[in-house]
Amino acid sequence: MKFTPGFPRHFLRHALVALSQFMCRGFVFLLLVSGSAAATVKHAQPENYRRLLTTLKPGDTLVLAAGVYERGLPVSDSHGTPEAWITIQGPEEGVAEIRQTQVANCVELKQCSHVALKKLSILGGGPQGISGLFGISAQGGLKNSVHHILIEDCIISDWNTSQQAVGISTKTPTWDWTIRRNIIRNCGTGLYLGNSNGADPFIRGVIEHNLVQDPIGYCMEIKFQKTRPVIDGMPTTASRTIIRHNVFIKNDAPSPDGDRANLLVGGFPDSGPGSDDLYEIYGNFLWHNPRESLLQASGRVSIHDNVFADCPANAAITVRNHDLPVKLAHIYNNTIYAAARGIRIASAATDGAAIIGNVVFAGEPLSLHNTITNVRENVTGPVADAALHLANPQMTLGSLDLHPKLGSCEGTPLDLSSFADQTAFDLDFSGAAKGERRIRGAYASPATKTGWMLQGSIKPPSASKPKF
Repeated sequence: MKFTPGFPRHFLRHALVALSQFMCRGFVFLLLVSGSAAATVKHAQPENYRRLLTTLKPGDTLVLAAGVYERGLPVSDSHGTPEAWITIQGPEEGVAEIRQTQVANCVELKQCSHVALKKLSILGGGPQGISGLFGISAQGGLKNSVHHILIEDCIISDWNTSQQAVGISTKTPTWDWTIRRNIIRNCGTGLYLGNSNGADPFIRGVIEHNLVQDPIGYCMEIKFQKTRPVIDGMPTTASRTIIRHNVFIKNDAPSPDGDRANLLVGGFPDSGPGSDDLYEIYGNFLWHNPRESLLQASGRVSIHDNVFADCPANAAITVRNHDLPVKLAHIYNNTIYAAARGIRIASAATDGAAIIGNVVFAGEPLSLHNTITNVRENVTGPVADAALHLANPQMTLGSLDLHPKLGSCEGTPLDLSSFADQTAFDLDFSGAAKGERRIRGAYASPATKTGWMLQGSIKPPSASKPKF
């Protein structure tokens, strides 16, 4: 623009600024329009879905029509972005049933990020199916990169040719996975996250509101972690894996390859990235294990506001050196009923331990290593005494109620300030605020008619009010 004498300089300056802003806004608008145009919803049928899987771009959604998809779901070289995930999902009505009739895992993730799998039925062949196949798998060690994955509202069942068959399996370094509201039934192991040699860590995951029922071995195991490899984008600062509001149920079937807990979490690296990580385990319901513990842990764990019941031969909670040593064990505000032992800490916790405000009715309520001294304000007693303090302690799901009776399991207000940096430390099993927290155990108040009953179903968000 040519400057003309007498033309006000401030007017020129404002005109240039306005022109610049207009052009910038127009450019942003074009980006939004082009981005919106690039993200499409594609509809697939059993005859063409494999081809469409290879065409997905950031922001795309592939909707599978109701039907049977017999050639698995290989998801390879699929990368969404933080703002534009790739989504593969079943229909709003009917079921997209993914099967695998060849020797390959049913859903195999290779070189993927920011990918969501939703509303799919991932069905195995049962005990007589093809041996060794998994439901959802990410394998390959350092040769594969799979991070920022969402598995939501899926049914994963009948991957149980042996105890080694798995519903959801990771054997490559993975981070930022969310596994939410899935039903995982009749698998050799429900979820097996990480590798047996500790080389492929599962980092900063969220496992929430799942029902995992009737596995041969573990409902879920997260493996211990050796020194972490250096991988671009993988978290290096202290992080947390959250396990919340899940239902983990076993049956009486034998475990030919060894008895297993409902839930096991292993230790973190001794030093370097990951050494200060933490498992936060809260709001879960763990029911029935005829031969092993309901929960076994090592490493660094916070275990609070869970309900454990029906563990006749072992401890409901076992914390001990396993593949790696125990470092931190904070166990508070849990309710435990009908276990041979309630809380067992068999190894010294080098970074500290606290056993506070739990309600435990078991053959031996507390069995603690002699170095554990921060033990206070727990309500303990034999199993027979539970009926004196709890609403309806018995062995039938759906009517079992482990809320405290009015006026029972109370004491002076608990000081939980030392746990204030832990997620939901101030919320009980039902998601209610603890307030001054006079009541011990997983429930902050006596029973109500509107609460979620302990049962073999997905624990709904309304029962826990999670902060998504």
